[in-house]
Order: sequence, then structure tokens, then C-alpha cells
Amino acid sequence: MKNRKIAFLLLLAASCNLTTQSKKDQPVYKDAGRSVEERVNDLVSRMTLDEKVMQLNQYTLGRSDNANNMADPVNDIPAEIGSLIYFSSNPDLRNRLQKRAMEETRLGIPVIFGYDVIHGYRTVYPISLAQACSWNPELVKQACAVAAQEARMSGVDWTFSPMIDVARDGRWGRVSEGYGEDPYTNAVFGVASVKGYQGNDLSNGKNIAACLKHYIGYGASEAGRDYVYTEISRQTLWDTYMLPYEESVKAGVATLMSSFNDISGTPSTANHYILTGILKQRWGHDGFVVSDWGAIAQLCPQGVAKDNKEAAQKAFNAGVDMDMMNRAYDNHLGDLVKEGKVSEELLNDAVRRVLRVKFRLGLFENPYTPQSTEKERFLLPQSLKIAEQLSEESIVLLKNENNTLPLKNASKIAVIGPMAKSQWHLLGSWRAQGKAEDAITVYDGLEREFKDKAKLFYAAGCDFDGEDKSGFKKAVTIAKEADAVVVCLGEKAQWSGENASRSTIALPQIQEELVIELKKLGKPVILLLSSGRPLELNRLEKLSNAILQIWQPGIAGGNPVAGIVAGRINPSGKLSITFPYSTGQIPVYYNHRQSARPHQGKYQDIPSAPLYEFAHGLSYTTFEYGDLKQSALKVGKGDKLSIEVPVTNTGNIDGMETVHWFICDPVSSISRPVKELKHFEKQMIKVGETKIFRFEIDLEKVFGFVDGEGNRFLELGDYYIIVKDKKVKVEVLTETF
Repeated sequence: MKNRKIAFLLLLAASCNLTTQSKKDQPVYKDAGRSVEERVNDLVSRMTLDEKVMQLNQYTLGRSDNANNMADPVNDIPAEIGSLIYFSSNPDLRNRLQKRAMEETRLGIPVIFGYDVIHGYRTVYPISLAQACSWNPELVKQACAVAAQEARMSGVDWTFSPMIDVARDGRWGRVSEGYGEDPYTNAVFGVASVKGYQGNDLSNGKNIAACLKHYIGYGASEAGRDYVYTEISRQTLWDTYMLPYEESVKAGVATLMSSFNDISGTPSTANHYILTGILKQRWGHDGFVVSDWGAIAQLCPQGVAKDNKEAAQKAFNAGVDMDMMNRAYDNHLGDLVKEGKVSEELLNDAVRRVLRVKFRLGLFENPYTPQSTEKERFLLPQSLKIAEQLSEESIVLLKNENNTLPLKNASKIAVIGPMAKSQWHLLGSWRAQGKAEDAITVYDGLEREFKDKAKLFYAAGCDFDGEDKSGFKKAVTIAKEADAVVVCLGEKAQWSGENASRSTIALPQIQEELVIELKKLGKPVILLLSSGRPLELNRLEKLSNAILQIWQPGIAGGNPVAGIVAGRINPSGKLSITFPYSTGQIPVYYNHRQSARPHQGKYQDIPSAPLYEFAHGLSYTTFEYGDLKQSALKVGKGDKLSIEVPVTNTGNIDGMETVHWFICDPVSSISRPVKELKHFEKQMIKVGETKIFRFEIDLEKVFGFVDGEGNRFLELGDYYIIVKDKKVKVEVLTETF
């Protein structure tokens, strides 16, 4: 017995020694107990030139249904590939490819799988432009967390979102993907989106890496045409376009995407100043930059590279770490390093950046996506609840003449228009894995809302465009019998998004003509407008008694739309982008710079003011704003300043109100906009209740400005804080640079 015990102990000791020795022999990069930087550095030291180059390439896996992403199918993907755009929603295909990467390559480096998850994955939320109209960043954060959970459980580790391009031209189709015309608004919602996607731990299996796009100035495309030149001075670059990116980088975003556009002669994809000088050196971003689809090769038609090899050289040396579907890096980067045109130090830095994100995602420990059913992943009750609330808070009541809405006493309602029973077009562009059958139509929502209260009649009236007026007769017939006419108009989903520029933002003539015929009946006309951009409404505004801008509200849109029409829901959305009086006013936005002759320079043939201004939005109740109360009249460096405003619900229904705080610096060494949004807050206010809205002011951040090199400064003088028609003055006594 004694001998057996001794033998057992010797065997146990030998086993422990083997385990210890095995751990010592294990490469550092495979040791989850070591720091990310230790693991990254160890892995890079073991890689060959070819292995490094392959980590910096992205191909596709699965099928793309986006007309702008058409490429030859990738049938023979090298196992050493760094990334894939994953078009399937089933993790099986991903896992099979990942197994090759883990088991059939020398080092077993996992692939990172990306996808355009823009406003939801399968649970499709309102488009981003609409989300900003909610003025509820916490709700947007929750929606992004749902999108991340659905995507990660389906095999996607990385989303090409959020888009935080400041966009002031509604003709540009991609205005739908961002948060509107204001830098601060884009910054706030950009940060909320990053935090929603990434959470506190990228490796937890429910979060995904975010990607800021498009860095930078893509929203300034001339005349709203996609992919074209942008003229942006250094001053404008910093005071208008940089803020959303800077704040989102501070929030810890994992990656960025370079933009297509040429900025004043240097395309973003080859722009060392923005990609390396600012992003990597000044801001210290340690994730990686991916090109937009084909953007490296497009340096050739942009006129700065003679062929793909030179394009690869210029993009890589500028700071683009990963090549998305150009086949420029895999074909040329190795040779460029051997020829000394790209330094090995820069190559290693790019590889470290890509690997760093993969380690943070936990892909080395958990490279495979666990199997789950669609029921476990998609359309969960809480996810749908968020979708409905976000849609509800995004809808903007633009007009409500004589309290036409809500419809309280109508017993017969005519529901007319091509959008009334549409499911597909409610989803908008970049709908990811969204399915039309998941969407609740406006008609279905109204039918459910008015059940046992009113009888509904339906006629399409016309198609979205064309010249076929044969449906007008039925529409007029049912409208004659109704107490109110709800007309559902708007844009097809594909009319906005990428490569969807339009010369006019007015609806097609046939839709306007339908409303003209219905208006002749003398019945109340309520317009429900679904679109991916602001619309030209000056003619339709005159024909309508009430207008609801419902945007492209996603799969849950029909219910909140109906709830607002019926009065169950009090609308609270406010515009994140200006609605011009006509397309000819574009660009028109609230934070323009001051004019040399404010009393002149007006249009001679149309009003110069927009139809609906930034932050416009009506409610079914009324809110009374009290006087602004400030903690100090004069402040210096280091002083604290706060401003309060009481807001009282003086109406007959509870409602949510968003208070927007603007500042104005009328005299500055660098001219500034007439108004600048610096803070907003949304609160529920019950009937008769008063809520205090408070703004804690960081002097340099709020009153300060930025010069053409990105240096912040605060000057002496008077500053104004503005809330609606209320304004107070604060004198700054200390000048800081």
C-alpha cells in the first residue's frame, strides 16, 4: 500500500511538471493570461511577410444583395485571410471557414467577420437619421446593443457602423445613414452607438466591434452626388467634421473606415494628415483603419495613382491598415515592402492594430460562433419593445392645423397611398438581414388601433412614381365617404442610401397630384410621410391639415404611427435636419456662419427661410418655458457655470419635451456659426408639472472654438446661451489658448 502511494505521488508530480513545462512551451500569444500587447507582439514576431500581408486583406463570404457591393464570388478563400464580410445569417458557414483558419494555418490566427449592421440586424430599427430625431441617445444605445447581440450570435464580430458624417444636403442618399446636420448631435449619437455595439467587454459573445465611417467629410459631396469631390478647408474640417470622430475615438471605438471622397485634392484613402497625423498620432487611436469597398483602387480614377500597386503604396503609407475588396494589398504590399517603398515598421504596426482588435474580441479563445436557433437570436420581446419605442420617439409632427390630430371623433377613415400597405419600404436602405414580412404596415397598425372605434377604407391611389392615375377614382370615392383622409406617401427604400443621389427632394409628381384631388373634397387631409431624407413639402404643406414625418421606421413602425394618429401616443420627435422650402435652397442648415449683409442676399423667387427648421417638432400638449437662470454673469478660467430653465406642461396630456441648448459667440477672431448646439435633454412632463432642465457648462468646451490646426481656444468677451426664444449673456473674463 505504501509503495502504491509513493508511486501515485511520483506520477502526480511528473504530471504537474509536464503541465508546467507544456505551459512554458506554449507561445505567449496563445496564453490568455498574458496582456493583449504581450500577445500581439509575440505573434507579430513569429509571422512571415506573407502572413502579415494576408492579415491586412478583407474578402467576402456569402452573397451580397447590395447593388453597390457586386464582386466576383470568393470561392477559394485563403485560410490566412485577415477578414471577411459575412453576408449569411447562419454561423455554420463562418465556423467552417474559421476552422480552416485555426487548424490549417501555421499560426492559427482567427478571421474577423464584418457586416453592415447599420440600424439593426434582423430586428430593423428606424434609420439613423430618424433615430437622431428621438433625441434619446440612451434608447439608441439600447438598439445598437440589440443589433450587436443578434449579429454576434449569427457570426458577425464587427459592424461598419455608426456613420457620423455631418450631412447638410438631402439630395445625398446617404444622409439617411447618419444623424443629421449638426456636429454635436452626430458626436453624441456616435458615442451612444459605439457604447451600444461594444459594451464593456468585446469578448463576451454579445458585443461587436464598431467602425466609425466615413472618415472624413464624405457628407460634403458636391451637389449631393455620391463618391465625388469635396472642398473642405482645414478650418471647416476641424470646426464641422472632426468633432463626432474625436469624441467617438475617445469613447473607445475599435475601428474606423476611410471615406471615398477627395478632400481638396487629397482623397481620404491617401490622406496621411487625417489617417495618421490626427487619428493615430494626435488622438492615439490603437485600433485599425479599413478602406471603404474598393476605395484603394479608386485612387486611380481619382487621379492620384497610376495603377493598383501605386494606390496600395499611397493608401498604406497614409494609414489605411486593411484593404476592403481592392485586391491591392494581397497583390502588391509584399513587393512594396521588399522594394523599400513601404517600411517593415509600418507593416508591423498595421498588423498589430488588426491583431489587437481580434484579441480584444476574444477570437483567439473563442473563434467559433455557438449554434443557436433564430428564435433564440432574433425578434426577442425586449428587442421589439425597443424598436417600437425608438420608432415612436423618432416620428415628428411637422404640422397640426387646428388640432386635426389626433383623430378622436372620426368614425370613417380613408387610408390612401402607396405606402399604406408597404412592408419592404418601411425598412429603408441597409436593412441587414431584415425581412419585409416582419414589418407592421401603417394600415395594419391603424386597423388594430381603430378596431371597434372607426371603420377603415383603403385604396392605393397610385404607385410611388409613374403616370398611372387610374387608381385616383377609387381613392376619391372612398375619401368622399370618410370623415378624415390619411394619405401615406413617401420614398421607396432604394431611393435613399448609397449611390442614391437625387436632383430634387420633392416627391414624384403623381403623389402630389393624388393629394390635390383628395384636397378638393374638403375633408381633413393627414399626410404620413416615409422617407430616408428631408423632403421638399412646400406644395404638399398647403394641401394638408396635418403632417407626420414617420421616416423609414423599421419593422415596428406601423404601431407607433397608428398610436400617434389615434392619440394614444403623444409625438415627441424633433428634426435633426432642416427641411428646406425647396431643393433650390440646399445647402440650408441652422448653424451657418454670419452674413456680410444680413438684410440682403435673399432669394428673389422663393422664401430664404426653410420650411421646417432644425429641432422643429410639435406635440399634442403645450409647454411653457420660464426664464433662464444662470449661476454667474461673469466667469473666468476654472470657474463653474450652470444654467437652468423651468418647463411646464400647460396642456391636457402628458408629453416628452426635448430642450436644446445653443450658444452664440457674436464676435470672434475666427467667425463662428450664428448658433451652435451644445447640449440637449429629454424629459417626460406630466400635465401641470414643471421640470427643471439644467446645463452644466465647461467653459472651454462649450464657449471655446477650434482653429484650422485643431487647437482649441477661448477668447474674452460676451457669449449668449439660447433656449427657444430665451437668451442670456455671460461674460468670459479669461482668455485661454
